Amino acid sequence: MRFKKVPTITYLCLMPLLISLGFWQLGRSEEKKIILEKQNQAFASSEVLLLSSLGDYDIKLIRYMKAQVVGSYDSAHQFLLDNQIKGGKVGYFVLTPFIFENKSQAILVNRGWVPLNQNRDILPDITIKNQQSVITGRINQFPSVGIKLAGVEIPTEGWPSVLQLIDTQILTKKMGYSLLPFQLELGQNLPEGFNRDWQKTTVMLPEQHIAYAVQWFSLALTLSILFIWYSNKKSDE
Repeated sequence: MRFKKVPTITYLCLMPLLISLGFWQLGRSEEKKIILEKQNQAFASSEVLLLSSLGDYDIKLIRYMKAQVVGSYDSAHQFLLDNQIKGGKVGYFVLTPFIFENKSQAILVNRGWVPLNQNRDILPDITIKNQQSVITGRINQFPSVGIKLAGVEIPTEGWPSVLQLIDTQILTKKMGYSLLPFQLELGQNLPEGFNRDWQKTTVMLPEQHIAYAVQWFSLALTLSILFIWYSNKKSDE
């Protein structure tokens, strides 16, 4: 068997990459199993977490849990999270601060999805007619973006304020009171909400990650076979 310099270097560079990608997909599969298990447990549980400004919450532990908040909406200061797709249409998520009883902190309540007007300068009517003292919903992370461009987390002036990414530290400075670093998705049966088709968070299934891992390992095996075949061929020549 005769090893050529360029093919050998190429093989030695590609093999670790292909194998590492395979194992990375296997790791992602395990992560997705944990996420789906947590979602299923939260949906099946009847436990309701009472949120308060005094709590020290870890979103990783309480995500997808049902929760209750006592306080009132800050209806004068609301946010529209732009570029949210539902049913193939572009719109906003309406995020309204709900201030806790002691007035020292608030949580952003996702009141649902509203469609984008044909004229972007005309914002949707998100007026709150009835102030609620107690609301319930599901705890979740804020929607993320695939590619984070500079300035997407900066809210526009005026109210409602439009932005493309939620950064509670930046919004805290704008609001004058602190915000919890996660959202509450308003319960579907509660008033003052919009399109709230809250479902399980869409994630790639563990089986899909395993399929990708198999593909990467198959490419590694194919590359090895081709490399051995090529080296033997050169040796015979």
